[in-house]
Amino acid sequence: MGLQRAVALLALLAVLGGQGAAAFYLPGVAPQDFKKGDPITFKVNKLMSVKNLPYQFYSLPYCRPDKVVSSAENLGEVLRGDRIENSLYDTKFRQDQHCTIVCRLESLTKAQDKAFKSKISDEYRVNMILDNLPIGIVRMREDNGEQVKTYERGFPVGFQDEKENSYLHNHLSFTILYHKDAETDLARIVGFEVEPYSIAHKYDGQWKGKDTQLSTCDASGKKPLTDKGPHLLVKESAEVIFTYDVVYKPSDIRWATRWDTYLLATDDQVHWFSIINSLMIVLFLSGMVAMIMMRTLHRDISKYNQLETAEEAQEETGWKLVHGDVFRPPVHGSWLAVLVGTGTQLFCMTLATMVFATLGFLSPANRGGLMTAVLLLFVFMGCFAGYSSARLYKTFKGEQWKRTTVRTALAFPAFVSAIFLSLNFMVWGQRSSGAVPFGTLCALVFLWCGVSVPLCFVGSYFGYKKPAPEDPVRTNKIPRQVPEQPWYMHPAFSVLIGGILPFGAVFIELFFILTSMWMHQFYYLFGFLALVFIILIITCAEITIVLAYFQLCSEDYHWWWRAYLTSGSSALYLFLYSLFYFYTKLDITKLVPALMYFGYMAIVSATFFCLTGTIGFYATYIFIRKIYAAVKID
Repeated sequence: MGLQRAVALLALLAVLGGQGAAAFYLPGVAPQDFKKGDPITFKVNKLMSVKNLPYQFYSLPYCRPDKVVSSAENLGEVLRGDRIENSLYDTKFRQDQHCTIVCRLESLTKAQDKAFKSKISDEYRVNMILDNLPIGIVRMREDNGEQVKTYERGFPVGFQDEKENSYLHNHLSFTILYHKDAETDLARIVGFEVEPYSIAHKYDGQWKGKDTQLSTCDASGKKPLTDKGPHLLVKESAEVIFTYDVVYKPSDIRWATRWDTYLLATDDQVHWFSIINSLMIVLFLSGMVAMIMMRTLHRDISKYNQLETAEEAQEETGWKLVHGDVFRPPVHGSWLAVLVGTGTQLFCMTLATMVFATLGFLSPANRGGLMTAVLLLFVFMGCFAGYSSARLYKTFKGEQWKRTTVRTALAFPAFVSAIFLSLNFMVWGQRSSGAVPFGTLCALVFLWCGVSVPLCFVGSYFGYKKPAPEDPVRTNKIPRQVPEQPWYMHPAFSVLIGGILPFGAVFIELFFILTSMWMHQFYYLFGFLALVFIILIITCAEITIVLAYFQLCSEDYHWWWRAYLTSGSSALYLFLYSLFYFYTKLDITKLVPALMYFGYMAIVSATFFCLTGTIGFYATYIFIRKIYAAVKID
């Protein structure tokens, strides 16, 4: 019954964090009510491409307002490269308008022509925002035999024909969905759709500004637009006229569920099948491991405790023989304590993030919320890093506790900062919106040096102040000689084998995470992710305990580092998979975007190494203490 309840609870979490996410999230802004005729201005965001770096909207010669005003952005938005600004696209609520002229570029210069062609060639997409909703192109997909509407994020700057001629999308047909209150005249926006067109606008006589009558589109809205041409060819000295339509449509979608359409881009069945498959494998392995370990250990412990004579004791074989060396401090114990402390910090951060995300606090509606939460939680979890590092180093009877604490506070953040700053300088050189401003860098340095480091020292103080746990067996003064090991117990082989199972547990979900990171899709299935995280913890603990047990049975007591590296080696497979993903799924050809990809994946892999390594280490540490505490040692 307990197992059934646990599985049912996990399934419920997956549903709340997956299929029903949009119904349960706490949105980033409060609902805004509009009445008919209220003025509305569309906001523009970054230009993004799966092939290249993000850029600001006005890096292209689009129509600019007299004064460009940037919206206030949180830390996560800035790090994501979001740059939200005002625009000349405006409307009055529930009042349709057609063929509205935004502005005219009388003659494209050589630089403007090159800029448009470059962005079209790299398949850049334009992002716009209305009432916190991102713009999307309607796409229909089949779901259980029914056509379901989903949104494709943003719209292309333009397109190329088979002869690689570039055409610009200069006319935007907006559709705004609204849900009207039954008792009042107020309504809320529940959808923001667009259909882009490339139209070589024509007009008679002189240009009269926004009062010019265009013969290529109908200002009355009676004649529907088509995309049959003539298209607007991008070339030097070409005239470009930007126009747009706005159509309002009532909708039955309620404001609380308006993000559902944006989040239906992936099929939940894929997640369910992969998770159920992984869960069944893990449950089967757990049962097998439990039976083998319980039976074997019970038999070994009973046999060891029944030995009566010294002659019998001398004939002992297996893991009890190394009881006098199994708790001997490892080589470079300070660095092991640092890695374990860092992994503890990352584990606490991940766990807290999972809880908040599954409950809906970090939904895509709260732009940048996930990134901000991850950074702040990592900073505030520095106390756990210092405490766990100090406790372990004190167990090793180490004396350089100040050096170990400094390493714990600085090592991992310094590694991440070195890669991040190097990439940021490159992005700065490309004038991309993905470059983090100097003020934000100062804020990150303050969070690290002003919050995380002091908290690490506070945790370390309490960790060293508390007495070290007493080992269940005494350690001999003279180290025991380790016998020659069979080839399959070689450290490199066993460590590499141990990383396969944890990586296999997260393999499918990793694909969706990489797709959301590098293909600019929304990721919201945090319930599934929480379930996968639990499976990851179980597999890391199981495989590390089993291999450590086999190692001790071979009379090799050097288990400290191997316990960490066994599950931590799954990070190697993660990085190798990122290489496979890069060459099979992405179309990045330029140097700086490629360096960004591999740089950030190196950070992700290092984080995964510390996280999984710490899980495996603690599971093995607890297991070894338990089994040696259960036998009688004279």
